[in-house]
Amino acid sequence: MWSPSKRTVSRRTLTCAALVLGTAGLWGSAASPAAQDPPSWTTYDRPGQFGIVTQQNVPVTMSDGVQLNAIVYRPDAPGTFPVIVTPTPYNGGTTIVGSENAYLVQRGYVQVVVDVRGTGSSGGYWNDFGSREQLDGPEVVEWAAGQPWSNGNVGMWGSSYMAITQLLTAAQHPPHLKAIFPIIPMGDSYRDMVFPGGQNNTGFIPFWLVLVSGAGLVPPSYALSGNPTDLVRAYGVLTTHAAGYASFDPNFEIQKMAGDEAYDGPGWKLTSPLEVADQVQVPTFIIGGLHDIFQRGEPLLYERLKNHVPTRLVMGPWTHTHATEGLPADGVPSADQMALRWFDQYLKGIDTNIAGIPKVTQVVLGDGHYQAQADWPDPRLVPARLYVNSGNQLTRSQPSTIPTPTCDPDPDGVFDGLPCPTSVVGTLTSKDSFLQNPVSGICTQSTSQWSAGLLGPVPCTTDGRLDESTSGVTYTTQPFTQDFRFSGPVFADLWVTTTAQDAVVSVRVNDVGPDGSVTDVTDGWLAASFRAVDPTHSRYVNGQLMQPWHWFTKDSVLPVTPGQPTELPIEVFPTNAVIKAGHSLQIAVGPNDFPHAVPPVSQLSASLAGVVTVLHDPAHLSYVALPGLSKTCSKNACRPLPVPNLIRG
Repeated sequence: MWSPSKRTVSRRTLTCAALVLGTAGLWGSAASPAAQDPPSWTTYDRPGQFGIVTQQNVPVTMSDGVQLNAIVYRPDAPGTFPVIVTPTPYNGGTTIVGSENAYLVQRGYVQVVVDVRGTGSSGGYWNDFGSREQLDGPEVVEWAAGQPWSNGNVGMWGSSYMAITQLLTAAQHPPHLKAIFPIIPMGDSYRDMVFPGGQNNTGFIPFWLVLVSGAGLVPPSYALSGNPTDLVRAYGVLTTHAAGYASFDPNFEIQKMAGDEAYDGPGWKLTSPLEVADQVQVPTFIIGGLHDIFQRGEPLLYERLKNHVPTRLVMGPWTHTHATEGLPADGVPSADQMALRWFDQYLKGIDTNIAGIPKVTQVVLGDGHYQAQADWPDPRLVPARLYVNSGNQLTRSQPSTIPTPTCDPDPDGVFDGLPCPTSVVGTLTSKDSFLQNPVSGICTQSTSQWSAGLLGPVPCTTDGRLDESTSGVTYTTQPFTQDFRFSGPVFADLWVTTTAQDAVVSVRVNDVGPDGSVTDVTDGWLAASFRAVDPTHSRYVNGQLMQPWHWFTKDSVLPVTPGQPTELPIEVFPTNAVIKAGHSLQIAVGPNDFPHAVPPVSQLSASLAGVVTVLHDPAHLSYVALPGLSKTCSKNACRPLPVPNLIRG
């Protein structure tokens, strides 16, 4: 996938400002007030001391004879050094997408940037994250460990595609790999990226395929060496690349839109790091983003890894192409400074007090500042329901026909800032309708997020009022009188009817300011035909479903009967946010999330022109379950939460 530029990932300077990294005793008990404090990181400072020697067009031959092309960046000093391997599909010899990390090389690391097979200047055919490409990862690591400038200790670093390959490589246990540092990695290729909610990701995938193909058709620099052998090699590489990219014919895309590739299956499992996370045995530092295209999978990867290898998680506010921008901030160091501390510990053997780094550090959307957390999900997590009601209200009270509505109790103090209403808020016939529209959702944060940040921010993606006023229905709380903080997975349970054979529904969780501005916090999507939930793969907290796991297979499709009430358990991507006092929380229910998502042909034809009605009466409780944070630690809150099996297995 796309990767941030060199400027956004690294600070390319010889001097290093003081790092501020966490104290070992930060946490105390999980319920302590310190868990809500800004990060407190202990200082780690090591300036750069080397210039850089660059060696272009270094051949690395794989076991099947295919020759990969690498660039080696070395400190300009004799001796051996730890090695950082960065596999990239974006042509390491160009500046289309940054892969060089001069910051680490200047501090005593060799970096090997290698074009994955079928891309850049490497031979072979490209098959993104395919089985043969996955075998290349350990072979490159072991090749790097055996070079004369290597001390035998190898790490991996990089973002996006370059992050995903780290996890897939580490799961195969190359002997000399000691630590990895994946920035904005994917967890589940189907659910996180290609078909979130069972919808085609048309906002990013086509652009990404063009990016990789275009980078692979740039003539290798060795073509101009004057050596006839290099010219022949370059011709062979370009010819092979062109043939490989030509194989991405319309048939495959049509299959994704209309055929079996639109369903989850073995191919998507093969390319999903979550499936092999339990096999990773090296320390892993994950950086993710709350508006990244891999927003869902990044904390899930941390959760799968944390109990068997040293693992840390940092989640910022950025989109994909802007990952790590704004750091350092609030005492949180830059991404390069974090990587230096990680690799110095595990590749150089320097005691950098890794135990002092907070397990989880996240920006708080709605506040803009970073806070440390004891874990992910936060052990204080308490499911907090808000119910859809008539009058476009979102309340703690269930719809009712009696004068005093039933209001959910609040023993954990989650809703101190949102009192229960004292009058009836619903009727037996409460419902709201909208027309199924496959091109709704353009003016939302989602457009910016799922274009990897390339189409935003523009005014209509930073303030969702225009979209909410033209498509779907909204339900909004009264203004909170105290800050309402929530952190973790979000779940929307909606009862709907449709006049068609299927219904595609998007759910946005919004922050509504006192001036009426609408800020998108997080989103979720689901087609009614994909509503089947496997409870053995889903996340429950205190008996409340918080993260449903849908099969998205052909066999799991359920019929939708026009006019019949249908319950939609919708996974809304996890987040970390606060609704400030004076602001309101809103859920917007709409017909689609274009241009990010387009329904596969079968869903589109079955749902087109249908009228979808959201039900909210005592027999059909529609609600959103938010990951509130307990103030009292009752009901088992503030204890470590079990890790659910959110993988195919």
